[in-house]
Parts: sequence; C-alpha cells; structure tokens
Amino acid sequence: MGKLAVAAMTSLWVIPMSMVVNHVVPEPYMDEIFHVPQAQQYCNGNFRSWDPMITTPPGLYCLSLAHVATLFPGMLLMTTTSQSFSQACYTSALRSTNAVFAVLCGVLLYEIIRFLGPSLSDRKATLIALVMTLYPLHWFFTFLYYTDVASLTAFLAMYLACLRKRFILSALFGTLAISIRQTNVVWMLFVACSGVLDFTLDSSPRQIDKKKVNQDLRQSTDRKEATLISNLRKRKPDSNLDTRHSFDCGKSVSSTEDTSGLVYDVYAVISTSWNMKWKILVRFSPFIVVVVAFDVFILWNGGIVLGAKEAHVVSPHFAQIMYFSLVSALFTAPLHFSVDQLRNLLQELRRNWPLSLLLTLVALIAGFASVHFFSLAHPYLLADNRHYPFYLWRKIINAHWLMKYLLVPVYVYSWFSILTLLATCAVLVPTPLIEFRYYTIPFYIFMLHSCVRSSSCTTWLLIGTIFVCINVFTMAMFLFRPFEWSHEDGVQRFIW
Repeated sequence: MGKLAVAAMTSLWVIPMSMVVNHVVPEPYMDEIFHVPQAQQYCNGNFRSWDPMITTPPGLYCLSLAHVATLFPGMLLMTTTSQSFSQACYTSALRSTNAVFAVLCGVLLYEIIRFLGPSLSDRKATLIALVMTLYPLHWFFTFLYYTDVASLTAFLAMYLACLRKRFILSALFGTLAISIRQTNVVWMLFVACSGVLDFTLDSSPRQIDKKKVNQDLRQSTDRKEATLISNLRKRKPDSNLDTRHSFDCGKSVSSTEDTSGLVYDVYAVISTSWNMKWKILVRFSPFIVVVVAFDVFILWNGGIVLGAKEAHVVSPHFAQIMYFSLVSALFTAPLHFSVDQLRNLLQELRRNWPLSLLLTLVALIAGFASVHFFSLAHPYLLADNRHYPFYLWRKIINAHWLMKYLLVPVYVYSWFSILTLLATCAVLVPTPLIEFRYYTIPFYIFMLHSCVRSSSCTTWLLIGTIFVCINVFTMAMFLFRPFEWSHEDGVQRFIW
C-alpha cells in the first residue's frame, strides 16, 4: 500500500465521477460562469483581461493553462479538438485540473500523516488518507472548476515542505497557495509559526536533555506527557503514539505536573526564540518576503479581494467559529458525539471542576455574545436557495428567535471538542458569508493535528461511510434534482 495505493484508489472515484458530472452538467455552473471564461481568456493569450466579479487571484487559471498544455498533444491525437489551443480549454478540460489536484491531495495527506505519525502502520495511514479525501466539501468541488481543491493542494504541499524543513520550497508553495486564494496568507503564517515552534523546541534545553534519555524510558513516559503540552508539539512526529487506543481527547487537560510542563515549554519557546532570533529570521526569511510582498499587494489593491469588493466587506462575524466547530464535529460525529467522549468530558469536569466550570462559563458567554451581536446574514445567504446554508439558516438557525441561542451549548461542546485554532479565527471571522467551502483547510488541520489518528480503523471506516453517504446525497441532488427560477432562465442545481 502507501502513496501509490492512495493515488490509485482516489483515481477510481475521481475519473468516473468526473465523466458523470461532465455528461450531466457540461456547461459552466454557479461560480464557474466566472472562472471558466477567465481561464479561456488566458488560453487565448489575453492575460490583461480580467472579470471584475472574480475575487481571487489568477493562480488557478495559470495552473490550468499548464495542465491543458500537457493534455493538448493527446487531444490532437484523439481528434477531440481542432488545431487551436484555445479551443482545448473547454469546461471539462478545465475541470480536470481539479481532478489531478484531488489525486495529489491524497498523496500529500498520506505523506503528512506518515510524518506526523511514523508509528502508524502503512495500512492505517493509507486508510486515513483515503477517508480524508472523501471529506464532502473537498470531494464535491473536485468535479467543478472552483479554487478549493487547488488551494488545499498548495497548502498541503507548503505544510509538508515545512515539516521536512525545506523552508524555501515551503515559501514557494505558500506563494502558489496565495496566488490561488489570498486568504491562504493566514495559513502560510500558521505553517511558518509551526516551523518556528518546531525549530525552537528542537533547540530548547528540555528537548536536548530528552535526546540523552534512554529510548525505553522515553516511550514509557510519552503517553503520560501527551497532555495539553502536546498542543504545542502536535506538529512534531508522534513516533510513540499508540494507535491501538481509541479517540480520547477528553483526558488532555489537567494535573499540576502537566500545567507546569506547559508553563516550562512556553517559557522555553520564548527564551530560546529570543536567543536565536537572528538565526530564526534567516531560516524563515522566505516566508517574511512573501508576507511583505502580500502587504504591498493589499496597499496597491486597496483591500484583500480583487473584485466585487462591495459584496465581500470584512466584517466581525464571530459566529463563524461556532458554525465551523459544529459542522466539523458533525462530519466526524463518531469521534465527538459518542458516549466515550461525553464520559471523558464529564470526568475532566469533575477532576478539575473550578477551572473547567470557569472555562465553560466563559465559553458560553462568548458563544451567546457571538450569536447575538456578531451573527451576520449576508444578502447572498438570504437570496440564493441553491446553497444548503440557505436552508440551514431558514429552517434551523432562524426558525425561531430563540433557536440561535439554544444552539450555543452545542456550539460550545463542539468548540471544546475540536480545539479551534487561532488561524481559523483569522480566516473565518472577517468573512460575512456562511460558506462551508471556507471550512476545508481548517477541517484538514484539525484532522491532522487532533488525536483522531489514534482512533481505530473501525472508527475511520464509520467516518468514511458517513462521508460517502453525504457525498452520494449531495451529488444526486446536484445532478438529478434540478429546478428553475421564475425570474431567471436556465436550470438551477443544489450545491454546497
């Protein structure tokens, strides 16, 4: 098995489903009506042409240009196109760009999983990678010409390069990721900070002392030390992770020894980083160059988005974190909404009840404040019934004025369960529109860095089954349940 098996198995669903989608929906749909013509302009050599409704940079179009160029000789041999290269950039050819990236995503996920969990068996790492490629938001947009799959691929490549301490290559992939979707600058900062943390921890006195300890002793104490301090070190390979244990995140918060270890680690990181500041600046200067260049772009452009700026105004939408937490927890329901998980959380509350009670109260207050003051309804959300968030907003969240408050405890439970990252807040909070597509990269980071890797193969198979069921439903609705609008010509379809 391994990465070749992941690539082969991913291709088994990418190729036939791409053919089905292109047969049923041959014309550009939804946002494709902007992306496809723009890519075709690039195929015609019109690089100065730009649709003012497009908000993202042209990275995807450049990648598609290279992709179609590799396919063009084969198209000529199969007589599927004329001698004109521009005519080769038809919709299905452009969509196939994401099909290739979907396969690459599977391979990159496998490599990252093996790096972060070298003790995992090859078979289990393959299973985890395959299940993660079936994540519904990623899977669905593999077959359409959107930026999501290419963006995720560039991010995973950037992160893997950083894990392997190839910082120049990582910064180059970061530049590619930003050229596809500009909010990826936040994830590049996340990757850079992750690299700095690893680099600093490797040089800290505590880490140097550990290298002198006997391997057997280290293995016997590793599980004991896998507490809250592991949140700092989850980017480091967990070679001692016991994959036989099931998901058990609820036991990761307590004890005086663990707290002192966390305090020591924070102190060690700060002090070591300060002592090594010039070395760190040199090693991570490629990332600094990219961030400075992006800041110059923002000043030149007058904002982050390129087009349709009036519809994408930065707004304080803190409720997005609640939605992301709940959606991510629901997608991995066997891990988070189980008797064992609830028991672990209750045990943690009893073990350290004053602190746990305080954190719970703070979280509830923050949750109620977020949904009351910072719960936004974007005009696109209210007007477009082709998206599933439209129905979730109308039928659940806005069904009654009390409903959004009644959901807060569920949000908080999900919030604690997945340990939302600061980078996720930086990406989602300024976004006024509820789009589940924006949750893709945060979800993958959560899956890679939580303790779900220690879950049993049965649990992963169950998650995979949930993903497949959701994918079958959403694709069937998209392909075979079209409808029409009275005020607009053309067929409409349900989409994420």
